[in-house]
Amino acid sequence: MTRSAAIDCGTNSIRLLIADITAPADGGPLQVSDVVREMRIVRLGQGVDATGRFADEALERTFAACEEYAELIRAHEPEHVRFVATSASRDAANRAAFFAGVRARLAVEAEVITGIEEAQLSFTGATVGAQAAADPAPTGPFLVMDLGGGSTELVTGAVGPAGAELTGAHSMDIGCVRLTERHLSSDPPTDAETAATISDIDAAYEAARTDVDVSSVRTVIGVAGTITTVTAAMLGLETYEPEAIHAARLAPDQLQATCHDLLHMPRAERAALPFMHPGRVDVIGSGALIFARLIDRITSDAQQPPAIYASETDILDGIAIGLSQRAAT
Repeated sequence: MTRSAAIDCGTNSIRLLIADITAPADGGPLQVSDVVREMRIVRLGQGVDATGRFADEALERTFAACEEYAELIRAHEPEHVRFVATSASRDAANRAAFFAGVRARLAVEAEVITGIEEAQLSFTGATVGAQAAADPAPTGPFLVMDLGGGSTELVTGAVGPAGAELTGAHSMDIGCVRLTERHLSSDPPTDAETAATISDIDAAYEAARTDVDVSSVRTVIGVAGTITTVTAAMLGLETYEPEAIHAARLAPDQLQATCHDLLHMPRAERAALPFMHPGRVDVIGSGALIFARLIDRITSDAQQPPAIYASETDILDGIAIGLSQRAAT
C-alpha cells in the first residue's frame, strides 16, 4: 500500500485527494481508498482569458486553500505529494508568483502539465473508478470527457491488463469559466450569446476530431464539477451526494433537457438549487451547454449511441495512482 497526496489546481477549483493505493496480490485492478477528498472553488482563472494574467485576489484565494491543504497533508503524512496545475496556469503571464506561493505553502513545485497529460490522467482516474462502481461495469472503447473551467479534454482508449491503453487525446480551449467570460454576460443568456458559445464549441470539437476518433466508442465517462452538477440536477437531488452521482448512467434525452434548463435558468434560480455549489452558479450554464453540445456531436459521430456515465473519480485519482506506480518501479 502507498499513501499519496494529489492536488489538482484548475481554472475554477483546487482539489486535494489523499488516498491509500493498494495493488492486489492477484494482479487485479488497483484499489483507491480515500483518506481525504476536499474541494475549494477559488476561480484562479478569473479574467485570464481577457488579461493573460492571474488576478491578485484569485491568487490570494488559491493560496488560502493551499494553506488548508498543507495542514491536512501534515496530519495524514502521505509518502508522495504531487501538485498539478492545468489550463489557467498554462495561459497566465505571471505564473512565477503562483509557483512561488505554492512552493512557500506546500514545499512542492507546481507542475503545469499539458492538456494531453491532463487527459491521460483523467482517463485513468475515470475508468478505474467507474468500472469499480458501476454494475454492470461499463465496457470500452471509452471516451473520457474532462470538462473544466478553462479547457475540456477528450481522450479515447481501452483498459487492458496493463492499465490504460490510449488511442487518442485532445485538449480544447473551451471551459465553463472561459466561455462564460467570453460570451454569456446576460441573465439568462440571449440567443445570440448562446449561438456564439455554440460556435466556439463546434470549432473546438472539429479540431479535436483530427486527434480523437469516437466512431467506435461504446461508453462516455464525464468527469469534473460541471458534469457531476448536471448529474445532480438530473437525479433531482436535495443535496450534493457523491455516492449517488458516481457511476450514474445518464439518459441522453434527459441530459439534453437538464442542460437546456440550467442554461436558460435565471441566476437566482440556479443559486437556489439545493445541490449547487455557490462557486458554480455563474458558470454552470456555460458548462451545461458545452456538455450537451459535445454529447450531441459525439453521439452523431459514433457508430452506435454510447452509454453515458458520470464519475466522481477523475484526474485526482489518476495523479494518485501514477504516484503509486512510480513508487513501485
